Amino acid sequence: MAYRVAVVGATGAVGQEMLKTLAERQFPVSEVIALASERSVGRQVSFGEDDVLDVQDLETFDFRGVDIGLFSPGAKVSAIHAPRAAKAGCVVIDNTSQFRMEHDVPLVVPEVNAQRIADYTRRGIIANPNCSTIQMVVALKPLHDAWKALRVVVSTYQSTSGAGKEAMDELFRQTRAIYVNDPVTPEHFPKQIAFNVIPQIDTFMDDGSTKEEWKMVVETRKILDPDIKVTATCVRVPTFIGHAEAINVEFERPVDVAKARELLRHAPGIIVQDSRDPGGYVTPVDSQGEDGVFVSRIRRDPTIENGLNFWVVSDNLRKGAALNAVEIAEILAGRYLSKADTGARRRPASA
Repeated sequence: MAYRVAVVGATGAVGQEMLKTLAERQFPVSEVIALASERSVGRQVSFGEDDVLDVQDLETFDFRGVDIGLFSPGAKVSAIHAPRAAKAGCVVIDNTSQFRMEHDVPLVVPEVNAQRIADYTRRGIIANPNCSTIQMVVALKPLHDAWKALRVVVSTYQSTSGAGKEAMDELFRQTRAIYVNDPVTPEHFPKQIAFNVIPQIDTFMDDGSTKEEWKMVVETRKILDPDIKVTATCVRVPTFIGHAEAINVEFERPVDVAKARELLRHAPGIIVQDSRDPGGYVTPVDSQGEDGVFVSRIRRDPTIENGLNFWVVSDNLRKGAALNAVEIAEILAGRYLSKADTGARRRPASA
């Protein structure tokens, strides 16, 4: 069976990675449609090595007959067009924050809670979590199943690509400016990002946390366990691709480090590289273009009972966005959709 797939936000960094991932994984497509805003109409984007797609206008596009929509156009745009697509019978996999915490929209990481994909029939929408949440819950899942995580303390080191192409361009411009002794003026970020770190991602909330930190807390609870206590400090660092996280977990039951390493090594989607030698760990540069969630620096925390520390790295554009969405689409197509279905059968009840 082959499916008509629309990629919304096709000219953005995540949209282009979605197209690349669909092609590389040979997702069964009969047609791929590239959609973006009116200002991008007429541009072309690549699908695989040989195919070039003309970008069409999202605003006027008719989603009838489209089976799956991979959305990454920004939350405000998804708020308008994702329900419109779902009403037309297209199952939306949305990479924005718009629908993640809505009770009738499943928030899915396939290695953790793939069974929730079945709930797509409620609204016709499946939400892709925040990139930092994805890599953390993939690593937490086998450990939580074994010993039950009670509290998670995470500090993130997030690349500029998490804020989009303009943010990456700003890092490049500022770095060049410093080398040639030109003035450095922040535009996208609140402070200089080149040769610096910024302890703010997204806007501040009333309690002093940022929205990015709030996302990691509430999304982890929705995906993994509503009883887990999570506290996060999210930091933007001057790298282009790849998010890193230093994670400390307190468990309900005694933890064995060697067993933890083995559980992680055999868990889906995880690659353990944990040699206690110089360079025996993974950095963001090492993760670029890779599918896996890498875990390193696994060790006991002696300051608390049943504590464990570890380091997690992943390509935020790939596993943290595009690959997770495509993996959801693969399960959706393989288990739930059929070309024999009519649009009415695929359409959510609310439509």
